[in-house]
Amino acid sequence: MRAKYNSAIMSILKVARMGHPMLRAKARALDRRDIRTAAVQKLIDDMIDTMVEYHGVGLAAPQVHEGLRIFVATLDVDEPGETAEPVALINPEITPRGAEMVDGWEGCLSIPDIRGRVPRSRQISVRAFDRNGERIELEAQDYSARVIQHETDHLDGVLFFDRMRSFETLSFLDEYSRYWIKDKDDD
Repeated sequence: MRAKYNSAIMSILKVARMGHPMLRAKARALDRRDIRTAAVQKLIDDMIDTMVEYHGVGLAAPQVHEGLRIFVATLDVDEPGETAEPVALINPEITPRGAEMVDGWEGCLSIPDIRGRVPRSRQISVRAFDRNGERIELEAQDYSARVIQHETDHLDGVLFFDRMRSFETLSFLDEYSRYWIKDKDDD
C-alpha cells in the first residue's frame, strides 16, 4: 500500500533517456534498514508519481538518476474490475519457473515512442523487499512477469533492445499502432 503524503510536495522526476550512463550501470542494493528512511520513501512516492504522470507501467530508480535497486510497477490483479495499486520492489531476485519463453511487445520511458518484441520467461518467481522492508515472494506470469523482468533489467544496466532477437519489429509508436497493434492481442 502506498504511503499517503501531501500532494503539494509531489515531485515528477526527470527520466534518463537512452545514452545516459546511469542506464548502463549496475545499481547498488539497499540495506534493509535504509528502506524505511524518509529519503527512500520519498523516492518511491516520487517514482510512482513520475510513472503515473508519464503513463508508464513500471519505473526503475536508475531511470530517474538513482543508482539503487528499486523499481515501482503496476502489476496485473486477479479480480475483474479491480485497479492495481503500484508496488515497490527492492533488491529483486528473479527465478524463472519453467523454460517457456514468449515474445511480447515492450516500450520504455527511457526510450520514448519506440516498441519492439522481446523474449521473456512466461513465469517467474521474485523475492524482494517491499517498501516497508518486509521480505516478500511473488509468483508472476505473462504481463506481470514481463514487467518485473523489464524493470529488473534496468537495475542491471540492461535495456530491452539488448534482449531482442532481431530488430525487425523495432517500431516507432505511430507505426506500432498502425501496423502491429493487432499482434499485441496474440501474445
